[in-house]
Amino acid sequence: MTARPTSLIPRPVMFWTGVALTCAGVIEHLWMFADSASMDFDMSMMRMSPVMWAAMVVIVVGVVLSGFAVVQPAGAGPAVLRAPAGTTTASRHRLIAILSFALLVDQMKPATLAFISPGMRTEYHLSAAEISWLPTVALTGTVLGSLVWGRAADRIGRRATILLASLLFLGTTVCGAMPSFGGNLIMCALMGMAAGGMLPVVYALMTESLPPGRGAAVMVLQAGLTTTGGYMAASGLAAVLIPLAGWRVLWFAQLPLVLILIALNRWIPESAAFTARQARPEHVPAATLFKPPQTAKTLVVSAYALAWGLVYWGFITFLPSQLQSSGGHGTSAATLLFISSLLSIPTCAVAAWLYMRWSARGTMVVYAALTIAALLVLAAVGTDGSRPVLLTAVMLLFAGTAGVIALIGPYTAEIYPMAIRGTAGGWAAAVGKSGGAFGPPLIALILSAPGGMRTAAVCVALPMAVAGIAVAARGSDPRAAARPSANAGHLDAELDRLVRDEAVPARATATTPVPGDEGAAT
Repeated sequence: MTARPTSLIPRPVMFWTGVALTCAGVIEHLWMFADSASMDFDMSMMRMSPVMWAAMVVIVVGVVLSGFAVVQPAGAGPAVLRAPAGTTTASRHRLIAILSFALLVDQMKPATLAFISPGMRTEYHLSAAEISWLPTVALTGTVLGSLVWGRAADRIGRRATILLASLLFLGTTVCGAMPSFGGNLIMCALMGMAAGGMLPVVYALMTESLPPGRGAAVMVLQAGLTTTGGYMAASGLAAVLIPLAGWRVLWFAQLPLVLILIALNRWIPESAAFTARQARPEHVPAATLFKPPQTAKTLVVSAYALAWGLVYWGFITFLPSQLQSSGGHGTSAATLLFISSLLSIPTCAVAAWLYMRWSARGTMVVYAALTIAALLVLAAVGTDGSRPVLLTAVMLLFAGTAGVIALIGPYTAEIYPMAIRGTAGGWAAAVGKSGGAFGPPLIALILSAPGGMRTAAVCVALPMAVAGIAVAARGSDPRAAARPSANAGHLDAELDRLVRDEAVPARATATTPVPGDEGAAT
């Protein structure tokens, strides 16, 4: 009996119908936004009209319909794999480019918050405390999204999860037409849920599609450059569009980018290892992360991610205002953000080289130590120290944190077995982003105590020191993790073998794989 060839989208007519409905709902909101041009695009005095409510329903129906269409039907039987992702140099380069574009779009969403906040605050007449709910709600959404989508990647597939996140990206572009501040908060929470899941899923797919070692270095570089690119793209759009049509247009401007990402889906195949595992499904609970032999890995990854979250979302959030309040240094928030973006490029390039050529654990320890050193210098000199020393410390802090965030995702994807790789990546991302929920109020409380920024710098340096020591003492070696250990459990050994051996999927089917890894979108 010949097995059924796989289709990249199990129900293509349903999928594209859902995409069309979602686009129709978004375009209706875009039309309402265009009508507000006579009011300088101020929609705060408007109410949700029956047409807008109907458009919202259409968007929900479209997202649900398309989401249902991308999930493989239960009991469909064994499927023949197309050639595994990344089997040729050209296909690998194409996959890297498309997934990098996906991460770029993903990073633009949260980066946009920084540029819409001033205009939103003015339009809705909000206080500083009230506008702070916007990033808090959005980052809380990313925490939930990281957990949900990371788990979904291990249950329904990497490719399907990327498409589902893209569909939510598409639907939440209507943030730009929400008349009320409450409506914006709801849509930003949903946007955060979509954005929170893309990173761990992309890293899982990249790990299973690229050669060991070099693929990890590519992911480290990719993580840093797409973070920088997302911020620069958001800032560029803001500089050009906000003077023309206000802050709301930034959300609608991302609509064509999301549509391009969805159109590129035909060149995002499912990972061969995941498809092979589906032929003999084995439910692995999320709680496996906290059971031997994964316990130590999870604790180390959690400590490293949490330490970064406290430094980035907590300390660095207040650093521009602290420097400006000290006077005399002339260091603006814009300058610091520019330095941060600029430094992440060479920093991540060096991190990728060290990760591949030297040691994954060693590289993580080095960047943790760099971050700690910068924080201790800031604690020693305070905001009144000499300008060269202060700015050097700030530059080192940005370099260190850029390296830490570039390393944590690829490292997590490499050290866990395939069955829980997405879940683990989602957990690490959620822990890191949780710093956005409690980091700012915690640092604000510390800044009000004696010592101010000096005390805060020491307080966030301590968790980073603990994380660095944990990585050095108990961190896993990804190169060793790629080789099944004689002492490893059945789950680790078997699933690592599937990730490593691309011939397994072909042997697991009843016929020869279909040539070509791109296939049709159906």
